[in-house]
Amino acid sequence: MGDEPSREAPERSMRRFAQRRPGPAPAEASVVNSVVYRDGRAVSEPATLAEAVEDLGEAGSMAWIGLYRPPEDQLLAVAERFGLHQLAVEDAIVAHQRPKLERYGDTLFAVLRPARYLDETEQVDFGELHVFVGPRFVITVRHSETPDLAAVRTRMEGEPDLLSRGPEAVLYAVLDAVVDEYAPVVAGLRTDVDEIEDQVFSGDPQVSRRIYQLSREVIDFQRATAPLLDMLSALEADLGADDEELRRSLRDVTDHATTVVERADDFRQLLTNVLTVNGTLVSQAQNEEIKKISAWAAILFAPTLIGTVYGMNFVHMPELRWLTGYPFAITLMLLTCASLYVVFKKRRWL
Repeated sequence: MGDEPSREAPERSMRRFAQRRPGPAPAEASVVNSVVYRDGRAVSEPATLAEAVEDLGEAGSMAWIGLYRPPEDQLLAVAERFGLHQLAVEDAIVAHQRPKLERYGDTLFAVLRPARYLDETEQVDFGELHVFVGPRFVITVRHSETPDLAAVRTRMEGEPDLLSRGPEAVLYAVLDAVVDEYAPVVAGLRTDVDEIEDQVFSGDPQVSRRIYQLSREVIDFQRATAPLLDMLSALEADLGADDEELRRSLRDVTDHATTVVERADDFRQLLTNVLTVNGTLVSQAQNEEIKKISAWAAILFAPTLIGTVYGMNFVHMPELRWLTGYPFAITLMLLTCASLYVVFKKRRWL
């Protein structure tokens, strides 16, 4: 029992609606999994939201409902059934929200930005996940393929003692999965930064564009991860006095999140330094080119000057009747050019 990674592979709860009549799709069309747990163990897989609410009648029950990219009308139907706050629902509909944790009455609303590193394109793909945590229910709304909530559900069902701690335990497991999936992203970004450093010192002309693109990705990664620390701190403070075990688990997630945030900060600083070094190297290369151009211009100017002087048509020029005037002028040009070449060579302008 777990959230499927795509809508093309629905679970049993969705198959029951495969032959539905034409018209607006029911809210259950976006439900990829709906399970009611009691004391940490699955007791039913309700086919409708009404059945899910009905199955929560006994003490110790909790519903975990997973939605995948629900249209507005279907999400509104879920919100009405479970009494979700209008502002939180609006955020979930609009999507593209910043990571945050907000409380609306007795319901927590969390926005998470999971990420995955795509080796094929060497880019970071960011997703979005909304989690509604009520006293007796958890509703997850996925707008992307990541994270793998099916694996989270499987893990929790294998730890009934943890699952029996209620909806906050599910939120912890989701946070833990999101933070764990940041590790491959950190590794991918580290590799990209190393490659860029090599490109800079090899004089690759395309490196400036790649530095800019990677800097944008690192900034987006910082925006996705940095708010987690405050979120985890607020969630830990919100736990009751008898949830010490869950509090310890949250602190472990906080440690991992802190490492990720610090690495993201390091990457941004490294890229800033690399950009500075690249600018310096480009300036040096331009200066060297300017020196070469200036040196050759000076060398070519010397014979031009001599030729200009001896090309004048004044009658009373003393050298006009020299028999050796022509070879003298040519020799003077060559000697001047050679002297300038030696001078510029010693100064490493050439």
